[in-house]
Amino acid sequence: MEPGTIWLLICSALVLFMTPGLAFFYGGLVKARSVISMMMLSFGAMGLVFVLWILYGFNMTVAANGGWIDGWLGNPFSDFALSDLSSGENAVGLKDVAFGSTFAVITTALISGAVADRARFFPWMLFAGLWATIVYFPSQGWVWALDGDEAIGWIGSMTIGDAVPIDWAGGTVVHISAGAAALALALVLGKRTVGFSKADAEPHNVPLVLIGAAVLWFGWFGFNTGAAGGDGAVASLIFLNTIAAPAAGILGYIVVEHFKDGKPTAVGAASGLVAGLVAITPACANLTPFWAIVLGLFAGAVCCFAIDLKYKLGYDDSLDVVGLHLVAGFIGCLYLGLFATDTGLFTGGDFDQMIAQIIPAVFVAVFSFAVAFGLGKAIDATIGFRVTEDEEVAGLDNVLHGGAAYKFD
Repeated sequence: MEPGTIWLLICSALVLFMTPGLAFFYGGLVKARSVISMMMLSFGAMGLVFVLWILYGFNMTVAANGGWIDGWLGNPFSDFALSDLSSGENAVGLKDVAFGSTFAVITTALISGAVADRARFFPWMLFAGLWATIVYFPSQGWVWALDGDEAIGWIGSMTIGDAVPIDWAGGTVVHISAGAAALALALVLGKRTVGFSKADAEPHNVPLVLIGAAVLWFGWFGFNTGAAGGDGAVASLIFLNTIAAPAAGILGYIVVEHFKDGKPTAVGAASGLVAGLVAITPACANLTPFWAIVLGLFAGAVCCFAIDLKYKLGYDDSLDVVGLHLVAGFIGCLYLGLFATDTGLFTGGDFDQMIAQIIPAVFVAVFSFAVAFGLGKAIDATIGFRVTEDEEVAGLDNVLHGGAAYKFD
């Protein structure tokens, strides 16, 4: 087996592990009476999106044959359930299917943090399947679809002067997309009946949050380095930057938190870590380690302020998907316009790189928000998306899943 194939399969397992890590991270942040419900949103997305990706999702990327709209949408029925790809020597291509599937799952699961404590399970599953189909599956092709070594998705193949968009591992298609959808669902479902205040935002299990953050960081090495293939120099740079930026993100966040709120917190450190990881995702192969550290510091500091915007603007993004993923995703993408190696405005290039970063970031954000808002409204108007007030107060674990996370008798 070729080393590149082995490495990509290992990276796929690492990225798969990120979704349970996200479940731990989110599960620790909610109240004790809603832990199972919160974690089930991630595990439900794992079950559903993996299956849909194999059945038709991979075909919808423009890398698949029989595309419907060049550069935009592949034919979902061109190789239903990958029967042709899985036969004979073609089966080696399934490694790319496996790697892409893990990105589809974690992206969808990220959205669930915005609706913690008030979303019903099966309406969430319906939303997850539809959103992944309409938004995520085609957009992965927009950014990363290749014909040989040539980019064929409309984002990947776009040029602004001599600049091309840079999004190594998903600043747009993963974090901006999920963050925009999270904002839309937060607006659709409205505020929690109880718990929407900074004073009530205490997590029930801080160690679980830190375990989840650690698992996410571990899995992120697969997330960022998988596409490097056999290029040891690129993979090594990415690996180091995936250490540098989140480490700096911790520092940036807790320093601001200390001066803003009086104390650095463990949840703040975990949030800064995530902010740094999100920001470095699109930029990991195109920054020197120094600029990766600066990026992490900046993302951590800005996100420490950004997560409080929900209280000022009145949208209930329960677990700060907007404040971390949407904000840090934009920071990571636009930062490349300034400091990308050889092409950033201050590193040898001109303003073309910034334009090339802005266009796809804004388009993906608007598209994902519009689809998520429409889907959320339709689901809420038909089968109901939100639990009742009494169910919310009682806690979702017993109401929706017939059991509690902790038993003390």
